[in-house]
Amino acid sequence: MCDVCVMAAVKSKLQANNLSFSGAGNIPKSEILAASLLSAPICTLAQDISFSSIVDLTHTLTPDFPTFYGDPAFTETDDFTFARDNMNGKTVSYYEHVGTHFDAPLHFSPNGQSIDELPLDKLVCPLAVIDVRVQAEHDPDYRILPEDILRYEKMHGLIPERACVSALSGWSRYVYTERFRGEDSYGVHHFPGFHESTARFLISERQVYGIGIDTMSLDYGPTKDFSIHRTWLGSGRYGIESLTNLEHVPPAGATLIGGAPKFQGGTGGPGRVIAVY
Repeated sequence: MCDVCVMAAVKSKLQANNLSFSGAGNIPKSEILAASLLSAPICTLAQDISFSSIVDLTHTLTPDFPTFYGDPAFTETDDFTFARDNMNGKTVSYYEHVGTHFDAPLHFSPNGQSIDELPLDKLVCPLAVIDVRVQAEHDPDYRILPEDILRYEKMHGLIPERACVSALSGWSRYVYTERFRGEDSYGVHHFPGFHESTARFLISERQVYGIGIDTMSLDYGPTKDFSIHRTWLGSGRYGIESLTNLEHVPPAGATLIGGAPKFQGGTGGPGRVIAVY
């Protein structure tokens, strides 16, 4: 793609989204070349995407972010400091499944796709937000049922193909309280999740590729067998856990952009998740 074509395409996209564009006069040739390479049609999406609002669905990951087993979310060491080395650099160590993170099929299947193998066109997709805050407020062990999906569709139409269906339980507001993990005196967690019948419904009756939730797990807290993980991930689909700000996204019409990590052979990992509409 020629330099002029690249800049015209970028300008058009920015203007379509009411963003500013100052021209290409001072842009180095190397950056223009990089832009032309990035503009190559690697994946073709099923729908055009235009937007005026951006919502960050990602928690800031801190060492004390709640984890399933109660361990620190990550540890860090300062390998370089600006005062000593005139630069800053850290070594960070963490378990793959902490914070707002992705579950790849490999997480609960013997030979499923690893996180680096997830198709790009499945990570940029329609987002359906199922609001179950009322149910979850009355029952912390609530599981999203097929009836919740059908009730949503009566109001907003059928869930689009390739969508990511995300449950808004309201749990993200408890993130730095004991209620987020909901661990009782017997070591059992209590927080909402998906019901296995819902996972099977979305697999067999809808062309859904991802599910997400604002709790620590796709499965509800008291699970003993992680049936949602086994059913959903085992079918070759992905999940996103510990989302936030879903209440700021319309129930239908938004697009999910999932910035999954790309570690070779990874079973998942923290990422940046945003919604645009």
